[in-house]
Amino acid sequence: MTGTLFGVGLGPGAPDLITLRAARLIEKARVIAFPTLAGADSFARAIAADLIAPNAQEIVMDVPMSVERAPAQAAYDKGASEIAAALDAGHDVVCLCEGDPFFYGSFMYLFARLSDRYRVEVVPGVTSITACAARAGMPLAARNERLTVLPGPLPEAELRARIDGAESVVIMKVGRHLAKIRAVIDDLGLTASAVYVERATLPQEVVLPLADAPEKAPYFSMILLTKGADPWL
Repeated sequence: MTGTLFGVGLGPGAPDLITLRAARLIEKARVIAFPTLAGADSFARAIAADLIAPNAQEIVMDVPMSVERAPAQAAYDKGASEIAAALDAGHDVVCLCEGDPFFYGSFMYLFARLSDRYRVEVVPGVTSITACAARAGMPLAARNERLTVLPGPLPEAELRARIDGAESVVIMKVGRHLAKIRAVIDDLGLTASAVYVERATLPQEVVLPLADAPEKAPYFSMILLTKGADPWL
């Protein structure tokens, strides 16, 4: 009998936003897998640190920071191979994923490599979008409104067109693209409707009107923008 692979969403960062199901799986796990970014400490592991058994085997997937896809894909190939060896030995493997595994989550790359050969269960997590909206006190969509989610690295022209045609917008992965995004939103006359959030739910959390946001933003930052006239009131 081979083991089961669990893709476990950890939420946006605060350990007390880990779901009960995820916490129970992590506490029982004897094999834990998680990504690191370019040799840095793992944010995913840090979120779940208090739940991981001292004797748990840890499979570390070091994902290089690169615009090219090949280096990261090689890291997931290697991680999938190590996870497969543990599963073949009959061990369940709990893979930690920031946020939700299937929403911009790293786990989807392992799922693509292993789900055709092994039993895989996905445990959803609180997404960064819902965490940021909650911390900003900003409802995102009501009734028949559409919510558009955009990645910050999109080209300026595409960002402009998509924001202009949207009703409610979330822009993720702001980071080094903040100046570009800010200029587009300002040019569309929407700055007063936008909120900037970084490191939501963590002690370093920042929530500000976009007009007051800092000049530089970390990767874990987001802009929320709504054009509606409070339809939930």
